[in-house]
Amino acid sequence: MQVLFESRDREGLELRELVHRRVQFSMRRLTWLVSRARVQLLDVNGPRGGVDKRCQIELHTNASGPLVLSAVDTDWRSALDRVLSRAVHLLTRLWRRQREHRRVRPLPEPYGD
Repeated sequence: MQVLFESRDREGLELRELVHRRVQFSMRRLTWLVSRARVQLLDVNGPRGGVDKRCQIELHTNASGPLVLSAVDTDWRSALDRVLSRAVHLLTRLWRRQREHRRVRPLPEPYGD
């Protein structure tokens, strides 16, 4: 899985390696579903502070197309952890749903002798 990182903020750029490791770790069992992950760290309000650190992740999946999730928190690490948790949950749910649709159901037994 290829991980792309984007941030315009200096503090965000310092987290590049951490973001890469966290994405690889959280998606370790689902890498066959995702070909590319694009992570953006944005400071919504700028230097004013508050709950304004946004982490957005765009996952390019082979079966479901692109999925975009985002989380906002007081710091980027918390936002990253929240969005990765939601992404893993969503991917697992999509995989289970696709797997259930592919199952072949047995034909009912014919009536009579």
